[in-house]
Amino acid sequence: QVQLVESGGGLVQPGGSLRLSCAASGSIFSTISMGWYRQAPGKQRELVATITSGGSTNYADSVKGRFTISRDNAKNTVYLQMNSLKPDDTAVYSCDADVWTLDGSTWWGWGQGTQVTVSS
Repeated sequence: QVQLVESGGGLVQPGGSLRLSCAASGSIFSTISMGWYRQAPGKQRELVATITSGGSTNYADSVKGRFTISRDNAKNTVYLQMNSLKPDDTAVYSCDADVWTLDGSTWWGWGQGTQVTVSS
């Protein structure tokens, strides 16, 4: 019904930057909110940043000032610009989305995740 596909992960040196994208497709009328989460090996999944359809944002304290979440409502896509990356940012990054579908119901789900590795 609705699919989320992330892209943009990879290997980057400490201090470097990456931009993640997550595109929602399928029977979407509009997106309510979208967000990014991450899970490092041996750790629980944690919130990175979220953004509502109106543009209100929320960030984890650990990424404030370094990461920026944005969205393109017309494309049902959310982005995560990550600057000044640290080894502690290494994780699988996944997006989630809460959407209104064309049949008038809501849908919430996760993408498959993309690996971000920060290492020299």
